[in-house]
Amino acid sequence: MRFFIDDLPVIFPYDYVYPEQYQYMCGLKRSLDSKGHAMLEMPSGTGKTISLLSLIISYQQFYPGKRKLVYCSRTVPEIDKALAELKRLMEYRQNHGCMDENFIGLGLTSRKNLCVHPRVSMERKGAVVDARCREMTASWVRNKAQSVGNIELCDFFEKLQSMESSELLPHGVYTLEDLTDYGKANGMCPYYLSRRVIPMADVIIYSFHYMLDPKVAELVSKEFEKDSIVVFDEAHNIDSICIDSLSIDINERTLRSSTASVERLGERVEEMKAQNSEKLRDEYDRLVEGLRDALAARDEDLVLANPILPDHVLHEAVPGNIRKAEHFVRFLKRFIEYLKARMRVMHVVAETTPSFLKHIREVTYIERKPLRFCAERLASLVRTLEITDLEEYGALARVASFATLCATYDTGFMVLFEPYESDQSTIPNPVLHLACLDAAIAIKPVFNRFHTVIITSGTLSPMEMYPRMLEFTPVVQESFTMTLARQCFAPLVVTRGGDQATISSKFEVRNDPAVVRNYGNLLIEVSRVVPDGIVAFFPSYLYMESIVAMWNEKGILTEVWKHKLIFVETPDAAETSVALQNYRAACNNGRGAVLLSVARGKVSEGIDFDHNFGRAVIMFGIPYQYTESRILKARLEFMREAHQIRENDFLTFDALRHASQCIGRVLRGKTDYGLMVLADKRYSRADKRSKLPRWISTCLTDVSTSLSTDMAIDLMRKFLKAMAQPFDLKSQLGISMWANEHIVQHGGKGDMAATSAMEVDQTS
Repeated sequence: MRFFIDDLPVIFPYDYVYPEQYQYMCGLKRSLDSKGHAMLEMPSGTGKTISLLSLIISYQQFYPGKRKLVYCSRTVPEIDKALAELKRLMEYRQNHGCMDENFIGLGLTSRKNLCVHPRVSMERKGAVVDARCREMTASWVRNKAQSVGNIELCDFFEKLQSMESSELLPHGVYTLEDLTDYGKANGMCPYYLSRRVIPMADVIIYSFHYMLDPKVAELVSKEFEKDSIVVFDEAHNIDSICIDSLSIDINERTLRSSTASVERLGERVEEMKAQNSEKLRDEYDRLVEGLRDALAARDEDLVLANPILPDHVLHEAVPGNIRKAEHFVRFLKRFIEYLKARMRVMHVVAETTPSFLKHIREVTYIERKPLRFCAERLASLVRTLEITDLEEYGALARVASFATLCATYDTGFMVLFEPYESDQSTIPNPVLHLACLDAAIAIKPVFNRFHTVIITSGTLSPMEMYPRMLEFTPVVQESFTMTLARQCFAPLVVTRGGDQATISSKFEVRNDPAVVRNYGNLLIEVSRVVPDGIVAFFPSYLYMESIVAMWNEKGILTEVWKHKLIFVETPDAAETSVALQNYRAACNNGRGAVLLSVARGKVSEGIDFDHNFGRAVIMFGIPYQYTESRILKARLEFMREAHQIRENDFLTFDALRHASQCIGRVLRGKTDYGLMVLADKRYSRADKRSKLPRWISTCLTDVSTSLSTDMAIDLMRKFLKAMAQPFDLKSQLGISMWANEHIVQHGGKGDMAATSAMEVDQTS
């Protein structure tokens, strides 16, 4: 269909649009018009991705300037799904007369997912694929191959290098599979092909880390134009991703590996001094010049700022005591020995980065300035020494990044040394954490550089938390509810068992026999009443293991088995994939199944349980983080001081966004239906319910917020009976689905010519 938002003609690849999709697109357009940031929450299963793509592609093609779309998603399946939606949209536009000339849309992922080299693509580890690839594609390897004949190069990469940019890729949309097939058919490397085409592409779809992780962003995201539109989809965990991208853990194994790497580095320096000392002299001269080239590029607004090396550092030259390669190697050895000495302490130490640097200076006389340049200096030396197997130097690179981050930021980080894995452990396993506490550090360059950054998900409530944590001001901030012709999902809060005993996963009562028994009885009753698939989530693996063991002793699992098969998610990805595969098979063949999973696990984030794969989701308890974690305590303290966010507010917000994410898995469209069961007395409290997404909380009635198991089962029976009645999709027209005339009725501007044509077609 075709309709207008203000003066913008929007091509939407379906005959009807949901009201929330239309409102979502209106909010998107407002943010694009104002060149400001936006936060938009839209219910699960209401076509958020296609709404976003339809509006932005229409905007991109209609207005002059053609602003590039950079769409960031979390996982490879989600990237592929978004690319498939884009491909379908562009085909629809083409079939309906849109002249989208020279349009290129593609995805980018790791070498491991795109490599087509017969030998290298067989490697299982991503780091090994990267190393083997560099051994055949690095510039110095290729230069050496011209004079020495027996060096293996990658034919796919060589073919790519011999071609002009305009000849690389025909116009169109390429999924990851399309890109791989095109590379194989034309003898070109798909990974480097996508890297080269990025500047010319209209739409790029890739992982969050390609934008937020400074090491990766420096390679692939640095030259996007300022007016590019950046979208973070499924961004409810964006603060955690930002923090993880700048946090570093160092253990004894890391230090042993770093020591070996420094020794190898020293040997390589001595070899080069004997064979080609001119290269080391050239590098020294460059370092005397400082990082002026990098600074010039940033001043001209060509590159994305790197949080590891802020602008003010680029004004300084590399310190004299680490310019010479051999001096820098000795400097690294001293720093690693200092870290080893810190590892021998047998008590917990938590300190700020200035305090850590002060201690280093007192013990080793190492100053702050050379530490700040450590990561950049190591990268320069690795390039000069023409090292291709970077996996061998991974631990050393981590130590260098640790040094640089400590010396660069006075606030927003904490150095924590823990000699034991837990307070109960007796065997030492020391870890030195550099914990990023401020999520804004990683994402600040993105907000500062790009005019429009859109953060969107189905579970962003309460929305006022994100602007405070990420330090940005959205011009549009909206949460949309789901319009329904029939109530196809039912959220239920179960607060007590059939014996009226309160149920909760609170630490004090979670192992109480009455709570364990009532949780088990709830699962038995739900598995008896609900057909096909049921997904049950627990706050942690530890709690799931303990309660499942107790259920087994009490015979509860045997009762569940009478109605459905049972599968369990584990921390092992391969085992979980097998469990999921068999769970789906059991749902398809009519036997039915229960999948026991964990909030914050693989199943809770990226996997849809549509139709018969998920007729009910049970959330046993509230998935709070482990509050005794010292890093979490430090982050809570930082947020209280820096953003005035109280500890309890953040912990509740964090727990309920993960609970919402879990129960949202059950609904993947308006033709789908399912039950959302929140099994904990605390969900009945107003302060908890207010933090659920609006599209869920508005469907919680007074009756459904404090139920016993018996009452909940009765409501489930009524709901499933109602869902079993015949449902005419046309009854949704004007309520939960709009044609052009409904858009006009609600004050919008439809394409009435298209509507008239459709009416004529229907009467004929």
